[in-house]
Amino acid sequence: MLVKKMSANSWMISIGLGAIALTNIATPQARAEQPILENLVQQAASKDQTTSQQAIAKLREFKNAGVDVFWTAYQKDLPNNSQLRATLDAICQQKDCDASRLYWYKDLEAAKTASKETGKPILSLRLLGNLADELSCANSRFFRTALYPNAEVSQLLRDRFILHWQSERPVPKVTIDFGDGRKLEQTITGNSIHYILDSEGRPIDAIPGLYSPQAFIDNLKDAEGVARSLQTNNVNRREVVVKYHRDRYAKLEKKWRADLTRLRLPLQPLLPLAVTDPKASAALASRLTVGKMMVELPTLSRTVGEPLTELNPTSPFDKLSDANWARLASLYQNRVYLDQGSLKVMERKLSPTASMRTVVNSFEKAIAQDTVRNEYVFHAQIHNWFANGEFITGDTNLLTTLNRRVYDQLFLTPASDPWLGLVNENIYTGISKAQ
Repeated sequence: MLVKKMSANSWMISIGLGAIALTNIATPQARAEQPILENLVQQAASKDQTTSQQAIAKLREFKNAGVDVFWTAYQKDLPNNSQLRATLDAICQQKDCDASRLYWYKDLEAAKTASKETGKPILSLRLLGNLADELSCANSRFFRTALYPNAEVSQLLRDRFILHWQSERPVPKVTIDFGDGRKLEQTITGNSIHYILDSEGRPIDAIPGLYSPQAFIDNLKDAEGVARSLQTNNVNRREVVVKYHRDRYAKLEKKWRADLTRLRLPLQPLLPLAVTDPKASAALASRLTVGKMMVELPTLSRTVGEPLTELNPTSPFDKLSDANWARLASLYQNRVYLDQGSLKVMERKLSPTASMRTVVNSFEKAIAQDTVRNEYVFHAQIHNWFANGEFITGDTNLLTTLNRRVYDQLFLTPASDPWLGLVNENIYTGISKAQ
């Protein structure tokens, strides 16, 4: 093995698999770990399951360095080798990690420790299902396509955030057996949200649902600025966070009024009436975001025993018709585009007979609509909660409390309903009640 110094804080390891560049390993301890990483990379790729799993667990202890060393060693083989991709996914704890190279913590306490050591804020994802599984909820799958593989997004996340994810609850799935060996499996409800946390795990902001890459970056940078300012000695946390959200809400409200004026639509308040007694409905929850609705509602309409009138329900958050939301989104459509990293992920998952251009255009339009809806509906309400002094200080479980309200009152999938709105107790099905 040849070890060559590249710069003051960077070294190169030359092994049989190729040259691997590792940063920030100039210390004697780190140099001593180089042969360990070399062996672990080879063991992780082993076809012996026990050997591979043990090496994966050890590579995760090296965090981003473990991800980078494996990715660099096998980057040429990953596109055409599903076993190597699955191995990297396990190291990252994220499906399609070869496109993003992001390391995710699954333990929030460990993420908080890393945040304190590095000074970086935490980006904590809540989702239905597991981020490392192909069939996690629709929104998290879209994150793995439109956001995490995006070059600018992934670089920002690697450099300036500690990443953590936690499953809110298992994601419900439905399987259609065609009887000839073919099976269609699909998730049917669920929503996701990114929380920006300080090193104590206290929420600073939250980015609900799917956004365009640029809008996602803008929100991350704004919240990161607040996180940095909170690290200043003797800063008044409540004052800083309240002011940030009041300013953000005022800016959003001004933009909302300007957009309605441009579209010659009647002016109306940004915030809707609060939902204090949520009624779970999978069909309604699926309609809250356009991308999810396109995927889930057709399956729901064929498999869930709800009245037909409930399959196109009116949301308590519907300030505009679907047509006018689409018009509003078109004002920002030129800011929504998928880069090469995202396109490669899409192409890998599409049927060979699908029209790539048609699929991409449709997906980008859905992203644009989700971006404006999420900002003007969900994020506006979140800004308002914080601006009123909620979820900032006092409660030792601020994140848990905020997350519960988001899922109960915004995503309309309250924890009080174990069936996520998929079981209507007032309709006779001829089947024994769900257990």
